[in-house]
Amino acid sequence: MMREIIIFALFGLSAVFANELYSNKYDYVEVDDILANPRQREQYYKCFVGTGPCVTADAKFFQEKFPEAIVTKCSKCTPKQLTSFDKLTDWYTTNEPEKYQAVVAKALERISRKSG
Repeated sequence: MMREIIIFALFGLSAVFANELYSNKYDYVEVDDILANPRQREQYYKCFVGTGPCVTADAKFFQEKFPEAIVTKCSKCTPKQLTSFDKLTDWYTTNEPEKYQAVVAKALERISRKSG
């Protein structure tokens, strides 16, 4: 009987944690294409720091999730989102570190406003 309870509890926990991931609705977005296109990259950047509109639904989605993803090290990311997050972080810290710092600062500002 105890074994069945433990198995049931483990299945329940795995279902809870499976539901903790962000939606995979925009996992088709190719970060490499965005990073390779200066105009598109700048649109996403302005969306993320709040100096321009989020012109696509996926940009708005990622802008909303990015602050939490930074704080939690992408713990709710799907595998594809985690790969994209790592690519973005690597590219910006290497090529445009000042912009990366601005994005992180804005994300932390949003998180603190949300929790405060």
